[in-house]
Amino acid sequence: MDRKIGFIGCGNMGKAILGGLINSGKVAASQIWVYTPSADKVTALHQQWGINAAESAEEVAVQADIIFAAVKPNIILQVLSNINSSLNKDAVLVSVAAGVTLDQLATAVGHDRKIIRAMPNTPSLVNMGMTSVTSNALITEEDLQDVLEIFRSFGEAEVVSEAMIHPVVGVSGSSPAYVFMFIEAMADAAVLGGMPRAQAYRFAAQAVMGSAKMVLETGQHPGALKDMVCSPGGTTIEAVKVLEEKGFRSAVIEAIQQCMEKSKALSKS
Repeated sequence: MDRKIGFIGCGNMGKAILGGLINSGKVAASQIWVYTPSADKVTALHQQWGINAAESAEEVAVQADIIFAAVKPNIILQVLSNINSSLNKDAVLVSVAAGVTLDQLATAVGHDRKIIRAMPNTPSLVNMGMTSVTSNALITEEDLQDVLEIFRSFGEAEVVSEAMIHPVVGVSGSSPAYVFMFIEAMADAAVLGGMPRAQAYRFAAQAVMGSAKMVLETGQHPGALKDMVCSPGGTTIEAVKVLEEKGFRSAVIEAIQQCMEKSKALSKS
């Protein structure tokens, strides 16, 4: 990729994007500029990756063709307003700030700017992320493909309309928390049965990871895959019966509905 990349802010998610990008070999470290308010953090990133340690957000804006704004949602609009005059005319601005709309971003940097709103999730930290990418009308197909390529360097990424952002939050952005709770509960049950806790976590986590891979790679309906495990009169169908009696499905659906409603409320605040 023959583009200069910039990072304004580089916390956990910024590091995931940066690491995935460099490890993929798609962009040389010498073509990447990073700025954070902590000079020590920038120096550490320079020593680790060989990236250019920028002295200001404005320097990143001047240098980069694609700029990742990886700062907290409560300060991103002010940060972008401060660099507006330094941005190159055709620069692509990518925000990973949850709850900040395209229109809000455009108000900060101008409605004539190329803007993308992205939502990675925390498995990005282990190169298994899922990212939604939403662009404004000024983004070209080449711009879009370059940004998708960057996010796919540490997981998967798909284009979604802004109207679908709230379902993305519920089913992807927030969902690792539900999955972690599920793994913890399964491990607790195994511990109750006598298994050592560390081993229980490994069995539970591997089962979840393997099951997810079956959904993605076989293309079969999750219900059909569930039926494959449920032998007549067996142990699995007994467990499924209890989950149905306890409202497992409806609890998950209601939880994600509430998550989406909260997402909508936050985007209006």
